[in-house]
Amino acid sequence: MGRQAGIVFRRFMSRKELFEKIIDYFSKHMPVAETELDYTDPYEMIVSTILSAQCTDKRVNMTTPALFAKYPTVQSLAKATPEKVFPLIKSISYPNNKAKHLVGMAKMLVKDFGGVVPSDVNELQKLPGVGRKTANVVASVVFNKPAMAVDTHVFRVSARIGLTVGAKNPLQTEMQLVKYIPENKLAIAHHWLILHGRYVCTARNPKCSECGIKEFCKYFR
Repeated sequence: MGRQAGIVFRRFMSRKELFEKIIDYFSKHMPVAETELDYTDPYEMIVSTILSAQCTDKRVNMTTPALFAKYPTVQSLAKATPEKVFPLIKSISYPNNKAKHLVGMAKMLVKDFGGVVPSDVNELQKLPGVGRKTANVVASVVFNKPAMAVDTHVFRVSARIGLTVGAKNPLQTEMQLVKYIPENKLAIAHHWLILHGRYVCTARNPKCSECGIKEFCKYFR
């Protein structure tokens, strides 16, 4: 297909077709896409996800080994205080607030959920420090639920490509994505968009020359 024909093809592609093209590309080129947070069980995942808010996964993974060594279970963390947790996570963004959230989350898990991390997004959001994004991450990663977590990468990449139109906040982005992405692809699609945003479609100076979906991308066009 010539360049002019390609431009015409992209210009008149429907959103449904765009989603199909993107899903097909990542299904073939990134068949395995997983979280980059290190965890061994639901407790460690929810702690790591809370810590990852406005912080890199790399930094979180450098921090959690010492935290989990001292507080290996939700019960042990529930007996701690924010003051004791703080020194272990002080290199993380907003350590004061996150220390309070972690202890509060652990106490509620023990008191109201029998120490078991719930799989339901609405139940997860009752926990201190767990917003909709964190709840969706835990539900999809740990429990393979059809949930679409929207972080800064997903929000940015979805708008750039043209998957979302006029979305002003993460919830609007989430609603548009779940409308077009098949339910059985939602969990992995979350990781496709995150990893693409982290390594290719970066916030500043996106690497369009390396991008395999630029032919379908609104930003590139």
